Amino acid sequence: MLSLYDQIQVYLNMEEEISFKEFNDYYKRLLDELGQNHETFDEEEVWKHLFVVENVMSNAEGRAKQGKGAEAKKYAKMAQRLELWAKNFGGRLAEAGYTEEDINERFNKMFEEEAPVNQS
Repeated sequence: MLSLYDQIQVYLNMEEEISFKEFNDYYKRLLDELGQNHETFDEEEVWKHLFVVENVMSNAEGRAKQGKGAEAKKYAKMAQRLELWAKNFGGRLAEAGYTEEDINERFNKMFEEEAPVNQS
């Protein structure tokens, strides 16, 4: 199975949007991973999970604004829950001495990474 970080790189490099079902499945896998393992993440894992959380949260917010009805509400709820995780990881990085500028710089490098070649 792809790691969540590798999968987000695939999604970020896709031309088309994924379905609600695929988005929801990925979101649930992310929440499971965070809930089970967040306390054991080393610094590199915090960086990668913050990157994933921020991207899924941003995408969910965008879909909530564009959509209507039940799906839009579900996307809004996803974004709301992920905001708490983003604050948690951002706080952990701040405690480690990183500034907002450091985080933005690191994210820019992460955005430039290529999706795994052998994935669709």
